[in-house]
Amino acid sequence: MKVRVERDLLVESVAWVGKSLPSRPSVPILAGLLMEASEGQLTLSGFDYETSHRVTLPAQVADAGRCLVSGRLVADIVKSLPHQAIDFTVDGAKVLLVCGGARFTLQTLPVDDYPELPAQPPGSGTIRSDVFAQAVSQVAGSASRDDTMPVFTGVRMEIEGSTITLLATDRYRLAVRELEWEPDEPEVSATTLIPARVLSDTAKAMTGSTITLSLDQDAAGGDGLAGFAGEVSGGERWTTTRMLDGSFPKVRNLMPEGAAIQTRVRVGTATLVEAVKRVALVAERNAPVRITFTDDGATLDAGSGDEAQASETIESQLTGEAVTVGFNPTYLLDGLNAIGTPVAQLAFTLPTKPAELTGATDLEEDPLTNFRYILMPVRLHNS
Repeated sequence: MKVRVERDLLVESVAWVGKSLPSRPSVPILAGLLMEASEGQLTLSGFDYETSHRVTLPAQVADAGRCLVSGRLVADIVKSLPHQAIDFTVDGAKVLLVCGGARFTLQTLPVDDYPELPAQPPGSGTIRSDVFAQAVSQVAGSASRDDTMPVFTGVRMEIEGSTITLLATDRYRLAVRELEWEPDEPEVSATTLIPARVLSDTAKAMTGSTITLSLDQDAAGGDGLAGFAGEVSGGERWTTTRMLDGSFPKVRNLMPEGAAIQTRVRVGTATLVEAVKRVALVAERNAPVRITFTDDGATLDAGSGDEAQASETIESQLTGEAVTVGFNPTYLLDGLNAIGTPVAQLAFTLPTKPAELTGATDLEEDPLTNFRYILMPVRLHNS
């Protein structure tokens, strides 16, 4: 194999494929980056038996071929190189990497021992990449990072016709986002649970105009396979990942609805974000910020007793009964940052019940309903 590739494009591609390489592989061969050169292109692949990443990028190929090298070592090397073309030449069990005056000789891994990557499932439909990236960013942060409870580390994807609903929860908050897509079958109906980390990385990486979504719920192994494909930087990227097994909790009954809502509050999103950040400076770890909503505005308090204390009042618009509630400030800020609108609306049934956060373009417009953030309150000591 002998190939020349543009340095900046290679750095980006190797970094992305490297996300599928395990830091502590159960099988040493999985630490390898598979490089395959064919006419006019170089394909890079990584696989950890659960998730695969592949990317093609334009290249000058003198000799086609394939090799397997340490993915993390190659990533570190190419990042350090000057902005010049990089040449790879395979010579027996070694790879010579040359860029300008820099030369590296790397040992190859046995490419024949590398597992076969899963095939991309047939496409199920397409979605705009910018819409998909925004939706995933709004939802994925609410998934748990505790691997002892895998079902909470995923994003549930519900597909009904032209509508996709994404849901994620860590049991303390719930994020729900609806978005439109173009399915190949108008009456399609499917439900899957995809690892949040993989979904987030994929949504950020697919920067072309559209993404092709593929679902194979009958894949070998019984777990099902989800696939994503999109064009980027003159090439293409593919991801496959095993769907998570387990029953996602029934969370829709947590959403405040209609007549049950006793209080609605409108407040400037940026104003509330800054106030929460300031007041939370005196809150001990995991301690809530108390917020009292009245006709006179919203008063935020944190700290108690002989400890540092903070209080701030900001303008707000109240409809219904006054309410005092405690929130984990980090979770509240995550929701406020996710709505992405100038105005935030909080809806309450009772102070001890989940609150709903939605966004609006201004104080007079109805809130947007395509993204809903449900936040469990923290019980206050005197409540």
